[in-house]
Amino acid sequence: MPDSLARNAIFYSDFVKVDMRVGEIIECRDFAEARKPAYQLKIDFGQEIGLKDSSAQITVRYKKEELIGRKIIGVVNFPPKKIANFTSEVLVLGVEDKEGAIILLEPENLEDAGLGSRVY
Repeated sequence: MPDSLARNAIFYSDFVKVDMRVGEIIECRDFAEARKPAYQLKIDFGQEIGLKDSSAQITVRYKKEELIGRKIIGVVNFPPKKIANFTSEVLVLGVEDKEGAIILLEPENLEDAGLGSRVY
């Protein structure tokens, strides 16, 4: 294992503390007050978790209208974070493309991934 990975190693018991769930974006608005271009999202995580708000810097690859109904993966147990005049309750997960734009992480089989399903 490279030294950089060894220094950042965590135990499985740490990993399982991160509560990642499947959610569905039900609202998307421009977030004009954000320092970097972003959207304000309302995400449905099912009956157990409910509706949560998130800010996401995903404006390069995604238009607002194509985000509605999209299932995503989000971390639901971080403390809320104040961003400008908005409170983000969820961290929406993604990876950077070659230019640094975010590509959302999405469940592969959308029909089988129920809202609120936990990622293991």
